[in-house]
Amino acid sequence: MWILGIALITSCLAAIAAGAIVIKWYRKNEWLEQPDKNTVLAKYKKTHAGSVPRGGGIVVGAAILVASAVFLGLDKQMLMILAGMLLLMIVGWADDVYNVHPLVRLGANILVAVGVVWSGVAVKFVTNPLGEGVMEIWQWGSWWQILSQVGVVVFMVWNMNIVNWAKGVDGQMPGFVMIACFFIGLLSLRFLGDESQTVWNTTMLSAIVAGAFGGFLYWNFYPQKMMPGYGGGSLGGYFLSVLAVLSGAKVATMLMVLAIPTADAAFTIIRRIRAGKSPFWGDRGHLHHKLLDHLKWSKRTIAFFYWGVALLMGLLSLVLDTTGKIVTLIIAVSLTFIFLIGVKIKSVGKNSSKMIQ
Repeated sequence: MWILGIALITSCLAAIAAGAIVIKWYRKNEWLEQPDKNTVLAKYKKTHAGSVPRGGGIVVGAAILVASAVFLGLDKQMLMILAGMLLLMIVGWADDVYNVHPLVRLGANILVAVGVVWSGVAVKFVTNPLGEGVMEIWQWGSWWQILSQVGVVVFMVWNMNIVNWAKGVDGQMPGFVMIACFFIGLLSLRFLGDESQTVWNTTMLSAIVAGAFGGFLYWNFYPQKMMPGYGGGSLGGYFLSVLAVLSGAKVATMLMVLAIPTADAAFTIIRRIRAGKSPFWGDRGHLHHKLLDHLKWSKRTIAFFYWGVALLMGLLSLVLDTTGKIVTLIIAVSLTFIFLIGVKIKSVGKNSSKMIQ
């Protein structure tokens, strides 16, 4: 067990060291997020002031790569997972420098998800919602296997995007990703008696990813010295998805821990489509924007709120059965929707009053 702690600390220290290097590199080349020099849309949706380097994907990826080389058994499956990470790092760097089109980023998401599934990462068992035990999907025939694989691809692409969207304020995203990794690692400990290398890799990778995002949090916490960028956000969702599947299809657990980002993303997509806008282009309508603008919460308070909800949902996931997890998830999503709808109605009312005046 002690080796897991050493791996976490190694990854954390590697991320802190990489952060110092990347910040200096980005500033030297003036690859900075500058709201006052960006487009009107970019200025509108940003929550920070001044020039801040992104590059979080490089920091997190470098730390995971270093720790994985030391502590993981690099089989075909793990090599494909790390290859997907490298692609997201490259796309993240390109987005930091050139602002890559959202559809290109989406294409990268799909490509890495398909690659991971091709390597053998798939949901083969699900918890029986009507009783005890598990049901083996792959005994039901090839069509169910294909459906399972497609489902994992969709699950991964969805999480890569929702986690990326939930990084609007200092420290928000790396904190809840670190908490989520902790609970996945905790759940995977139940299978450590298994001789499978995949089981050990899952537990170890959970510790490594948690440490990498913990080290990045050192640079991203308020007042941030570095932003996650697309690379950091997408890697958060990428590894959480992979770990959820590898740890025994803990999809319900993962959705619980990511309840707030999930609800915010679903509401955002619906809102943008209803307004006749593309769901892929950013705006200032996310939950963290509403908490910042309407409730006047500080950036630290918003980050702590996201962490607190992730921690609470993670603890509940340890004691609830599948039905309880689904009910809890529905309640959390509903409350988030009610708040966002309420803020939307209030905003429309204020705008109408101003027009009348």
